[in-house]
Formats: sequence, structure tokens, C-alpha cells
Amino acid sequence: MSKILVTDDEANIRLVVKEYAEFEGYEVDEAENGMQAIDMVKNNNYDLVIMDVMMPKLDGYSACKEIKKIKNIPVIMLSARGEEYDKLFGFEIGIDDYVVKPFSPKELMARIKVVIKRNSEKGTPQAERYKFEGLEIDMAGREVYVNGQKASMTPKEYDLLFFLVKNNNLAMSRDKLLESVWGYDFFGDDRTVDTHIKMLRNSLGEYRKFIVTLRGMGYKFEAN
Repeated sequence: MSKILVTDDEANIRLVVKEYAEFEGYEVDEAENGMQAIDMVKNNNYDLVIMDVMMPKLDGYSACKEIKKIKNIPVIMLSARGEEYDKLFGFEIGIDDYVVKPFSPKELMARIKVVIKRNSEKGTPQAERYKFEGLEIDMAGREVYVNGQKASMTPKEYDLLFFLVKNNNLAMSRDKLLESVWGYDFFGDDRTVDTHIKMLRNSLGEYRKFIVTLRGMGYKFEAN
């Protein structure tokens, strides 16, 4: 049974998420703020943390950073703010998904299922290494080097790059990328893909040229 920590200063939201999650078979703990969440992560093993952004004592972003230092636990962020900047910041600090309030509990359950499943599958990387000019990609070690320098990327940037590289020269729609990289289709958002492509291009520096935009459709990795 997977164990989830729901962190939100609103008791009603914690109650709703807990009821739906327990119905789906998850074990659920609750935290009222970021400080409490950090303490609970230190003393318990969780498969997923659901974290609200705006909370007293310690906000969700700061709490997430501290949690990632303790254990590599997937995090789904909840927020009333849906601007691209807020999502981008969340993904940059390593969250796995971003859900805007008000949200559908059923959709949140679907996202929880996908994130936990994908995290459990990360232990079996494929032993593949690629080199495109000064860009080196080690899929087994989950490492990327740009002109000999190791790139610092978020987990989802790695997943996105690896998928595009393995489908070199094949056009990928945004829906296909959502389904294959995030694990869901209609629960996704085109802006999620675009935001991560922007982040990935920044990480690749001059080799951003290999990620080609297909206007009105999606993207492809193009390196001959």
C-alpha cells in the first residue's frame, strides 16, 4: 500500500483529498504546514507528498526544497496560482506535477496514481549512451554533458530529453509527450510541455538547436 502525506493549511482540502485517497487504497497522513511536513518526512517513509504552496510558517516551495534534501520523494504541488512563472519555479525545484485550485479530486487521484507508478519504474534505466557533437547523454546513469560539463537538470527534463532522443527525428505531438513522459493525456496541459521544453533548451545551451518546434503540433529531436 502506498503512503501519502497531504500538506495543506486548509482542513477541508486535507479532508477531501484524504477521503478520496483512502477510497483508492492509499494510506494517508496529514500536515498543516511546511514545517510539520518536513518533520513527518524525517520520521516516516512516504511514496508521495502533496504540498500546498501558500501556507503559514513555511511555504510549499521552501518545504519542498528541504524535503528533497532529506529524501527523493515525488511531490505534487497544489496552488491557487496558475501562472506559468509559478509552475516553472515549481518544476525547477524538482516537483513532479502542479495542480491548480480549485481541482477535481478524481483528476488529482489520477495524477497521484501516475506519479507513484512512474517513480516506482525509475529503478530500471536502459543502458544507452548517445553523443551528438558536444552533447553526451548517458541514459543508464541519467547524466547529460554539454561540452564536457555535467548539466544540472530536473528529473522531468531528463525524462523528456531521453524520450525525444530515443525517438530521434520523429515528430511528437504535445499530447503524445504528455502521455509518454508524464503518463497521462487528457489530464495534461499543453503549457506543461512547453514550459519543460523551455527549461530543457536552457539546460542544453548551444545544443538547444536539436530540439525543433513543429508549429501547431509539438516537437522533435533532430540530430543526424
